[in-house]
Amino acid sequence: MSVGIIGSGTMGIGIAQVAATNNYKVFLYDQNSSQTEKSLEGLQKVLDRLVEKNKIGFEESENIYNRIKFCTELKDLKDCDLVIEAIIENKEIKQKVFADLEEIVSNDCVLATNTSSISITSISADLKNSERFLGIHFFNPAPLMPLVEIIPGLLTAENLPQKIYDLMKSWGKIPVIAQDIPGFIVNRIARPFYGEALRIVEEKIATPAQVDEAMRTIGNFKMGPFELMDLIGIDINFAVTETVYKDYFYDPKYKPSLLQHRMSEAKLLGRKIGKGFYDYSDASQDSRNKNQDNKDEKLFNEIFLRIISMLINEAVEAKRLKLASDEDLELAMQKGVNYPKGLLAWGKEIGYKKVSETLQNLYETYQEERYRQSPLLRKM
Repeated sequence: MSVGIIGSGTMGIGIAQVAATNNYKVFLYDQNSSQTEKSLEGLQKVLDRLVEKNKIGFEESENIYNRIKFCTELKDLKDCDLVIEAIIENKEIKQKVFADLEEIVSNDCVLATNTSSISITSISADLKNSERFLGIHFFNPAPLMPLVEIIPGLLTAENLPQKIYDLMKSWGKIPVIAQDIPGFIVNRIARPFYGEALRIVEEKIATPAQVDEAMRTIGNFKMGPFELMDLIGIDINFAVTETVYKDYFYDPKYKPSLLQHRMSEAKLLGRKIGKGFYDYSDASQDSRNKNQDNKDEKLFNEIFLRIISMLINEAVEAKRLKLASDEDLELAMQKGVNYPKGLLAWGKEIGYKKVSETLQNLYETYQEERYRQSPLLRKM
């Protein structure tokens, strides 16, 4: 079996590495050959480090690298059994790529998108054979993050999600099957982690450093929301929020942040350009590690309770709507975005009554629909 990857950016080369590590021949296509060369150089460095750490042998490293063939034309993917697209989050561009691809590959080739938030049904609607199309959403970095969301569209063949589920398991991943709703499982439930953190900073209640420290120290998150936005890319995180907001018909719960919009406009995009919410231009003087704000235990607890309550409410609403099984909802947040525990379990630990009271207080303070509770929350 051979796998085609369209797009050689961070996600594309990461998925290529995963497939090649599992003994699949990979055809990597990107219009930008310089980007592909840069990504392949980066992959070689990654493999060299794995050899140095005795994670893989030198021969295996060479085999992984040699299984990936750089393609200069889309038609080079004609013999692939599975093609995964990992390009810019733009529906029209994706639709054009798949329309072109459909004229090249065989009728049995499975077509998939790695989109993190765009409707699978809408991307595939105009294809001649929409039954062979679905979403296979890896998380960044693809070789390290175990979760893969498998998303069938309304037109996807009934047996295809299970087939891809089994394939992802054979690749050593933890797959979950999600519904074709904006944000799927993880990006829908995780929106308040960023959105509420941004609101707290916009209101000058706390600084990004204080919010991050509150979530790390009290919530035991590996990274705070502002560190994570800088890592993901502020423009990418903003684009996902915009998509979810628009696709939910401008539901106030998912309203994007003006601060994040301005950061994106100013090209303060995070680690990839050396500056975002923090300054990474000089690693020895990382702005996260200097000028630390005074710790305020009361403030930190308020920040944590506000953000975690919003997250738990989203998980409870996902449960109410049966977007996935309880087990998959918990698994998705732990394995997709490294949450220290499942949000339903966290709700039980904190107490759903306390979560409900927190949201009610926020609603009474702000009189905004973003703080409305899931109808199920009060019953738990």
